[in-house]
Amino acid sequence: MPRIEFGSWVNDAVEWLTTHMGWLFDFLEQVFRGAYEGVDAVLQAPEPLLLTGIFAVIAVWLRGTLAGALTFVGFAFVISLDLWEDAMVTLSLVLVATVIALVISVPVGIWAARSHRVSAIVRPGLDLMQTLPAMVYLIPAILFFGSGAAAGIVATLVFALAPGVRMTELGIRQVDKELVEAAEAFGTTPRDTLLRVQLPLALPTVMAGVNQVIMLGLSMAAIAGMVGTGGLGGDVNEAIGQLNIGLGAEAGIAIVILAIYLDRMTSALGTQVSPLGRRAAARLRAAQGLKIWSYRPRASVAVVGVVVLALVAGGMGVFGGAGKTDPVAGGDNVGQGKKISIGYIPWDEGVASTFLWKEILEQRGYEVEAKQFDAGPLYTSLAQGDIDFQTDAWLPTTHEQYWKKYGSQLDDLGSWYGPTSLELSVPSYLKGIDSLEDLKGKAGQFDGKITGIESSAGMMSLLKSKVLGEYGLDKEFKVVDSSTPAMLAELKRAYAKREPIVVTLWSPHWAYSDYKLKKLKDPKGAWGEGDGVHTLSRKGFAAENPVVGEWLKDFKLTEEQLTSLESEINKAGKGRQQDAVRAWLKSNPGLVDKLAPVKNTETPAEAKRPLDVAWFPWDEDIAVTYLWKNVLERRGYKLNLKQMDVGPVYTGLASGDLDLNFDAWLPYAQKNYWDKSKDKLHDLGTWYEPTSLELAVPSYVKGVDSLEDLKGKGGTFGGKIVGIEPGTGEMNLLKTKVLPGYGLDDEYEVVDGSTPAMLAELKRAYAKKEPIAVVLWSPHWAYSEYELTKLKDPRKYFGEGNTIRTISNKDFPEQYPQLTKWIKNFKMSEDELGTLEQEIKDRGQGREEEAVAAWLKEHPDMVDRMTPAA
Repeated sequence: MPRIEFGSWVNDAVEWLTTHMGWLFDFLEQVFRGAYEGVDAVLQAPEPLLLTGIFAVIAVWLRGTLAGALTFVGFAFVISLDLWEDAMVTLSLVLVATVIALVISVPVGIWAARSHRVSAIVRPGLDLMQTLPAMVYLIPAILFFGSGAAAGIVATLVFALAPGVRMTELGIRQVDKELVEAAEAFGTTPRDTLLRVQLPLALPTVMAGVNQVIMLGLSMAAIAGMVGTGGLGGDVNEAIGQLNIGLGAEAGIAIVILAIYLDRMTSALGTQVSPLGRRAAARLRAAQGLKIWSYRPRASVAVVGVVVLALVAGGMGVFGGAGKTDPVAGGDNVGQGKKISIGYIPWDEGVASTFLWKEILEQRGYEVEAKQFDAGPLYTSLAQGDIDFQTDAWLPTTHEQYWKKYGSQLDDLGSWYGPTSLELSVPSYLKGIDSLEDLKGKAGQFDGKITGIESSAGMMSLLKSKVLGEYGLDKEFKVVDSSTPAMLAELKRAYAKREPIVVTLWSPHWAYSDYKLKKLKDPKGAWGEGDGVHTLSRKGFAAENPVVGEWLKDFKLTEEQLTSLESEINKAGKGRQQDAVRAWLKSNPGLVDKLAPVKNTETPAEAKRPLDVAWFPWDEDIAVTYLWKNVLERRGYKLNLKQMDVGPVYTGLASGDLDLNFDAWLPYAQKNYWDKSKDKLHDLGTWYEPTSLELAVPSYVKGVDSLEDLKGKGGTFGGKIVGIEPGTGEMNLLKTKVLPGYGLDDEYEVVDGSTPAMLAELKRAYAKKEPIAVVLWSPHWAYSEYELTKLKDPRKYFGEGNTIRTISNKDFPEQYPQLTKWIKNFKMSEDELGTLEQEIKDRGQGREEEAVAAWLKEHPDMVDRMTPAA
């Protein structure tokens, strides 16, 4: 039977949706993330014990005094585990996902209850949603919405949606039909019947659905920790990855406490919102009499208690806790608070290197977020640009399949540790097995199996496809796919019983210090030369952050440094990784300055004020503007780049709304703009000269070498000269002076357009070998791309040639004295400017920062030449 390519169809559908509906997913991602961040900010703001008090008051109102006391004790226990922040992250995610799920599920449930056809259509979809493995939802969630909260919310609400629909439909269908018929008999409209009869009577069942939505959402929120949502799910995932039973137990208990609270409160709330429920509860209290442990205050009393505690919490949030700041190494705030995100897999070297860089970057003035992922979601997030970099890529072998899939969307910043080694290992108590060759014929001793790790790992692929076959073991041994934690658990169990076992391992790994193991020799070299541990970033990260990019490229750790840092972190325990890194750095003085050197240790005070820099979409302006952006950000400045036309730039500079423009063509091309506003501007000097303005024709157009040669040949060029933006000085000169001066104004029409449009016309005509006359200037890359003839201007109507200058608003030299000095001394040669323009053109639009960073590697003296340290 032929294979049905269902998976390929799904992949094609996902790719189509990602390509054509990306705008919708981006919008939803912003909505979901904004809602989550808002709820999380509210829950994280108060002191934990005060918020615990608010939760306890709500419990007293809904369930009684005993429930309130247990609530306070339970959440206080979570605080004592140092998991409060993570618990609130999980609660925020569940609340947002639940609200969205209910907004969708309740109307759909009502519709299904009122229409058998809708019910029949919806039911198979609900069956699919409830039976599909929960982790499958993470795949489309991260592809459509990126990593983090939005992906977690989407996966959670889809998984939790079904019970909300089912219970709403069930509740309405269970309402006594005679009551509905009676309402209709009295002339009640269908809308009023729904709102006044069916929904009130169905509320207990609907609230049971709400309860189930929350419970399923909470269970999925833990799984969503795999895609970087953090919270208790991230703790569970980390505990699995490190085989840390204690951490798993703590995070699990915290989830249980949260789940019990939400379950009890929503159940009680269902009773409170239902008229029948309230009457039944009132009769029960009257029968039991007043008991202290079941006492429940009136709603107004509970509201007052919550408000008072909330006001106290808000006051503490406003007035308390200020003034605590992290130390900044060397007193230098290089990053100026710029946000950077690091993804990591919960492997020892990944945790150690990630939190080391988190501490270093925070000391250098950056705001850093570390997110935990599994390997697949981490590479996906990097490729999508949701994460800036990760420090634990094992290449070229272990993560080979991820690199093949995503390598074109990533930048490899180099190996910081290596070489590593891949191997099979056995306990040292197994005698006579020291090499892979020694396994031959001994499958019975190991039950014919090799305990492996994740099937997706490159190491596993290499083991199955090459290593076993190379030593003739492929028919004798079966590789058991599992996970790193499961493999380590099997090793621990077998080692305790002194049973034979062979496992996949690698170096460095802490297992070699915990157990006496033998690395089986590989005389045939089937495993290869070993991996390096690489730092990978999203495309263009190093170009946008050149200082951090250089630090990461130069990053190295010795085996002694890495293992001692891992040991320090393991001793400190969960949640104290950064404390461990700080303690380790104290015992390794000078390492921060070595790993993250800052040449100019004092950022000028003027850099605190961001610069508004305007640029034209002209090649030399794009090149020089992005060059200055790269260089100045290394010195601690922040530039806001704004693309504008010439006229608005001069207006903005004159009014003080803009600070700088690096592409003033003076004294001719932009003379009219300069003359109008020169009293409110500053000329900071020439950085490139000389330039020229001209008309140009392809070299295959013979007999046209001068502007004078255009006379009488209007028919050859269709009576037109292809121009650029109508507001430029060159276009004004052409129309008012050049064409009349050569008697061409009646014969030719200047076609206003834009620089890109002119270049497109030139490209089209050149490909067809058609005559064309275009407005151009030097320097321009078109002269290297095409063979063109610059038409001579013997009467000098285009002027003697411009210089390219930097101009600023009137106050700029006073506000930026250091930068003014640097700009006035700035020069570029024709070769430097030309090669930079070519680099930017070759890399394409949107990669200007990447191109500048690459160009600066080839011109390492440029940064110090442009901004010499004082």
